[in-house]
Amino acid sequence: MTGDAEEQEVSIVSNQARKNIILVGMMGTGKSTAGTLVAETLGYEFVDLDHLIVEQEQLTIPEIFKDRGEEYFRQVESAMLQRVLQMEGKVISTGGGSVLAPGNSSLMLTSGFVVTLTATAEDIISRVGADANRPLLAGNAEERVKRLLEQRKNAYLFAHCAVDTSGLSAAQVSQHILMHYRG
Repeated sequence: MTGDAEEQEVSIVSNQARKNIILVGMMGTGKSTAGTLVAETLGYEFVDLDHLIVEQEQLTIPEIFKDRGEEYFRQVESAMLQRVLQMEGKVISTGGGSVLAPGNSSLMLTSGFVVTLTATAEDIISRVGADANRPLLAGNAEERVKRLLEQRKNAYLFAHCAVDTSGLSAAQVSQHILMHYRG
């Protein structure tokens, strides 16, 4: 960058007051991959909510679901989300179901810039269908993805904007996110 462009970039970031960027959407839509690139571009810290939960609980997500149940996982997820959203200058990748708990959506809206990432069922299945760390996909991944998409079709509508990641590279997705963020 040179002179004016660099000053403009600094101005944009300072205008946002290091406002968090919160990525929501179904698993496999690229939240972690694109989020990492966005964080690098802005000089923010990337935070993966699921990784924080695994560290805290000392169990994998499938183990948490199996041993303690989805309801327990969602409670831990909501508590972790509240803690992370008290910080600034973060790009936060949330779990696909984080929007399901009452109050999480409004908390996200008041704590940062929320971007929903979407993708076709086929893209999601090709990205995560064989991932054993996805307890909600156990069994027939194609059937489960389609069912989850249907169940959650309105759950992500609260976001400030949406980016369809189908057919896009992570770099392209991150550029779309940044374009919306910089508005």
